[in-house]
Amino acid sequence: MTHSHRCPAMSRPGAAGGCFISEAAMTDRSLTTEDRARAVFTARASFYVDSICHTDPQVLGWLVELAQPQPSWRMLDVATGAGHTAFAFAPYVSEIIGIDLTPRMLAEAGKLAVRQGVTNVRFVEADIHELPFDDETFDDEQFDLVTCRRAAHHFSDIQEALAEMVRMLKPQGLLLIDDRCVPEDDFVDSVMNRLDWLHDESHVREYRPSQWQAMLEAAGCRVFSQATYIRHRPLSSLTECVSPQNVAQIHGILDSLSPEQRAKLALTIRDGELHSNHWYLLIAARKQSFEMEPTL
Repeated sequence: MTHSHRCPAMSRPGAAGGCFISEAAMTDRSLTTEDRARAVFTARASFYVDSICHTDPQVLGWLVELAQPQPSWRMLDVATGAGHTAFAFAPYVSEIIGIDLTPRMLAEAGKLAVRQGVTNVRFVEADIHELPFDDETFDDEQFDLVTCRRAAHHFSDIQEALAEMVRMLKPQGLLLIDDRCVPEDDFVDSVMNRLDWLHDESHVREYRPSQWQAMLEAAGCRVFSQATYIRHRPLSSLTECVSPQNVAQIHGILDSLSPEQRAKLALTIRDGELHSNHWYLLIAARKQSFEMEPTL
């Protein structure tokens, strides 16, 4: 099933917006992918509080409907950001832990929780790649549901991240991923990943649906639902808060496309601005239970 809907860009910040990341921070080769992500989301944290794409009630509703959460469930929201996924599930489960590696994002999430009167969500600073082993919160088989929304394309080691999520799930527990993706097309795969890296240099990779299927199965899960959907977004969604050098490269790529390539991205002018397709995947899987065969 494929859905299409327009998703507006973030509003342009004022002079004091501070959303630009210094060139030095992005070109320092000593920085890890996680360091870059922390820098990006520290600078842009306030924009995710009200981002139409991240607060999209339709997609959040799909997640809740797909999960069918139960009042007794404990839930982990990985890379929670401003907490929107956690807040969507809060009325339906017992307890939620939201983790993120960016303190500024967690501060925004905490303020939103107070504003919305949410009391069963706790936010913890943690990186899914390096969870604190001395914290029993992250012991094996702790959660009935693990969610990760709009974040996996930033993970430096997707296999390790998935392995950690699955490890913390109870047997037959539910894993829900909602993330940017690319279709099974070499050109779109290449150009969209390049454009998104220019937009955010902590970007690692948007995966194809077939790759997600294979990765989740390799992590010990059985996929039972998979749906792609499309948002037709303005060019400003790629260029806001981006360095002039990267903006120039984004324009250069789009200006160089052939008519056939432009059609693949659905490049059109709407309301005086260039728009293009952005692809997303919502995939649900259950942790498999492997019983030991009795020894003879």
